[in-house]
Amino acid sequence: MGLSLVDAFGKFGAKPANRTRGLSAMAADGAMVLSCWAQHFGHPSRGVLRYEDRLSREQAADSKDNVLLGQHLTLALDGELPVRMVVISAAGDKRGSRSVHVRSDLIGKVVKFDGDHFIVDFTRREQESSVADSGHRK
Repeated sequence: MGLSLVDAFGKFGAKPANRTRGLSAMAADGAMVLSCWAQHFGHPSRGVLRYEDRLSREQAADSKDNVLLGQHLTLALDGELPVRMVVISAAGDKRGSRSVHVRSDLIGKVVKFDGDHFIVDFTRREQESSVADSGHRK
């Protein structure tokens, strides 16, 4: 059995404001946790998994969940905070159910947010640390 949205967010120390449709939350460690729909991923370059979406894609663009997502994206962009990924996929059955899982091996960074369109690039944790380490070598 798959995870619930609340359980998935909980794996990163966060709790979505909406139990069934939460889009984002801030974790206890300061990271942003983002609900990502599987169909919005791309691979712009080797080792990068890109999530690209728009706040206006939601039918209720001015909903509390969307407003909160915009605030979280702004915090993550301005504070260069890490982004953690919760992936939501359509299960493919007639009931419209979905599956939820986490990718704890990837860390994201908001690279663009203009108030509507946003891009988060995810890389493996090892790549993040080796990039950081290479900057400190002489």
